[in-house]
Amino acid sequence: MANFINLGNAAFTISRNSEYIDKSELIAVINSTIDTERQFSCVTRSRRFGKSMAAKMLCAYYDHSCDSRSLFDDLKIASHPSYLQHLNKYPVIYLDISDFVSRYRDDHIVEKMDEKLRTDILQDYPGQLPEDGDDLMECLTRIVRVTKQKFFFIIDEWDAILREFEGKKNVVNQYVSWLRRMFKGGLTSLVFSGVYMTGILPIKKYNTESALNNFKEYSMVIPGKLSSFFGFTKEEVMILAEKYDMDFNELEKWYDGYRIGNVDSIFNPNSVMTALENGACMSYWSATGAYERVADYIQMNYNGLKDDIIRMLSGLRCTVDPTGFQNDISEVSSRDDVLTVLIHLGYLSYDWGEQECFIPNREVAGEMANAVKKTNWKPVADALRQSKDLLKSTLCGDEQAVAAAIDAAHDEHTSILSYNNENSLACVISLAYFSARNDYKIHREMPSGKGFADMIFIPRKNVDKPALVVELKVDKSAETAISQIKHKNYPASLDDYADNLLLVGINYDKKTKTHTCIIEKG
Repeated sequence: MANFINLGNAAFTISRNSEYIDKSELIAVINSTIDTERQFSCVTRSRRFGKSMAAKMLCAYYDHSCDSRSLFDDLKIASHPSYLQHLNKYPVIYLDISDFVSRYRDDHIVEKMDEKLRTDILQDYPGQLPEDGDDLMECLTRIVRVTKQKFFFIIDEWDAILREFEGKKNVVNQYVSWLRRMFKGGLTSLVFSGVYMTGILPIKKYNTESALNNFKEYSMVIPGKLSSFFGFTKEEVMILAEKYDMDFNELEKWYDGYRIGNVDSIFNPNSVMTALENGACMSYWSATGAYERVADYIQMNYNGLKDDIIRMLSGLRCTVDPTGFQNDISEVSSRDDVLTVLIHLGYLSYDWGEQECFIPNREVAGEMANAVKKTNWKPVADALRQSKDLLKSTLCGDEQAVAAAIDAAHDEHTSILSYNNENSLACVISLAYFSARNDYKIHREMPSGKGFADMIFIPRKNVDKPALVVELKVDKSAETAISQIKHKNYPASLDDYADNLLLVGINYDKKTKTHTCIIEKG
């Protein structure tokens, strides 16, 4: 039985027998590239964002060894003019690089991969005997010249060697050379009608140019016209929520927030499906990879990276330039490199228009907090651990406990926490109330009454807790903060919570480096 060629449609059949969200229009995009100068596609996205599902779908669609009409006739692709033109028309080579990485850990992995592919494919073409010294490309060239039929090549987890053999430049260079031999040589267009690669990282760069610059790349940073295929859209999740009798608002809070190109609401598909199957929203992100590695990245603290992580944990955004990253996790050497890696890994979302990154949702925020707890940022980690107690103290009206907890969040060695102004204080208060995001939507500088309230905490749907209006002062007094809330009528925008409202005034004294707090019922 073949391991790499003409595997049929069994894998996609299993997907269709399960809960399947129709992403078949991706096929139309790939069809438009076949036997053109754009025939090479590399689609990269974070773990558990449907990479392998897409690869299975393409295998089933293009593979000439099976009849897949019953799998696709009811999908969106069936109405596209190119549907029948390419359906089951090609010998398909499918290669999962992660499978080789798990089996071969030595420096000869690329040689073994080429050899096993060559042996397997030649079994399907018994009349084509290899000559001494033939590599895979030479064998494929000979087959195509005889059969007059080009191959379609699909590679899943293309970057697994780069990630797992980090630091072994000889292996990485051998692999990149193999890819160039296959897909950037003079015979490539003769052998392949199309090539589709998927993985986490975009194609490795050397200086400013991709090692395979003939590939059209679609990534978490630049998804092009594939934006809606990178995860579940809001409309798709709303349908699923109704079908499974799940609270859409909970699914949105936990798993939404990714901005992919011009689509500003993309959900993590694996987490959504797992939540639907389990009937509960919680973090399923930890299964996608070890956050210890993320801790290593953020602890590098290039050029104020620590401050940026704190800002994002507090709900803010940070600017980032992803263009300089070499797409190689062994070559991370700047703040922008770290943030770009986190975008590709799915720990951050990226807004191309604003060139900003941010933590997308509650699930990822929790894992980012876990990563911070693995660093040596003790004051920040302590503030995150104590944030649940801080909210409890606030709701109980324990003013001294609130002031003490915010004191604990103060780190003199981080510029953002130096409290030069109320904006700096607001950032740290947001960090200190990190866990409150589970129950509240937190708005900063929200228009209300006769001005802008520093912070307003609005309970999420089905949360029975009071709304909070928080006013911040530096070198004044907590009493002054409370007076301003009342004088400017900040609670005006919270009429629905008139009988369930707390006013919180917080002041920071630069000289004593202490906070004071007053809590009153609204």
